[in-house]
Amino acid sequence: MSGKYEDIISLPHPTSARHPRMPAANRAAQFSAFAALAGYGDAVLETARFTECKRELSEDAKALLDQKQRILFEHLPEQPEICVTWFQPDAKKSGGRYRTVTARLQKIDLCARTMVLADGTAIPLDEMTDLTSSLFV
Repeated sequence: MSGKYEDIISLPHPTSARHPRMPAANRAAQFSAFAALAGYGDAVLETARFTECKRELSEDAKALLDQKQRILFEHLPEQPEICVTWFQPDAKKSGGRYRTVTARLQKIDLCARTMVLADGTAIPLDEMTDLTSSLFV
């Protein structure tokens, strides 16, 4: 049998005396920088991120929340400590999440319809779902 490479087919694989052979894991890693679908992994993670739907408050719950906000407005100079739960809409997709924070009330901005806490957090009055304080007895 005589073929084109018959003279070299049985020779050992050439190895360099100066450069050691690269491990297979490193050879594969040199191609990992190429991503055929750039940003695909980030898109999958974003889609998998959990968001909640906003729940609608009953009319009674809205009335009670308004009453609590009026009481807080009257006691604003005292900067009472409050615990607020509100819905924070997600900036990237539909839905959002409910957040709860306990802090001192700094001001209520009726023009912007926000409640500002001592730490600078501004909470939209229309997104509030629960409000507790020692003032509500």
